[in-house]
Amino acid sequence: MPLGAHDLHPLSFRAMRLLEKSKRVIEAQLSNTSIRALSGSMVAYEGQVSFKSAGFGGGEGVLAGLRQRATGEGLSLMEASGTGIVYLAHRGRNVTVLDLNNETLQVESEQLLALNGNLSTNVAFAGVRGGMSGQGLFTTTVTGTGQVALLSSGGPLIHLEVSPQYPLVVDPDAFVCAKGQLTQSFVTDVSWRSAIGQGSGEAFSLKWDGMGVVSIQPAER
Repeated sequence: MPLGAHDLHPLSFRAMRLLEKSKRVIEAQLSNTSIRALSGSMVAYEGQVSFKSAGFGGGEGVLAGLRQRATGEGLSLMEASGTGIVYLAHRGRNVTVLDLNNETLQVESEQLLALNGNLSTNVAFAGVRGGMSGQGLFTTTVTGTGQVALLSSGGPLIHLEVSPQYPLVVDPDAFVCAKGQLTQSFVTDVSWRSAIGQGSGEAFSLKWDGMGVVSIQPAER
């Protein structure tokens, strides 16, 4: 069932806040601090701010690059540090900011825009689904306390609650992120894709069991 915005603890930290004028731009306020963001996502900045490469999102150093090559799951990050305001956006897509409190978020790497606070990223094995496409076999995890800015196409993220009584099945192309005590599995479900004329070959859905929240975008990748 859908959740209201208050259920995900909307943005409250000073280090980053959404601009009220646009759902597609975030404002990162820096006070001798730093933030990591998708490379090339800075659209403007004010103050004394410097930028440098922050490597890949799959961990640290050379290992992160190797993981990205092996799994196809990873992102190129930059670090903005100093004192001032940095405005971030990416291809006109909607942005949603989530708070993490000593939690782990499982997310599609291409949906990540920015991270702040004490957060670490890694690549985790999501399970074997067999088949012809590798999508979904590996996933990016963000763990710790801080904020994550996520991108979505077609509109803002839609947050869906999962409970033991109500497992959730989603289209992998609409899936953005999940958090909570959740277990992911792959479901072969050719019938619904065939009914709406989406391609041929194997069709898979992502099934989520347990207790938590899964966020989807109202458009397919």
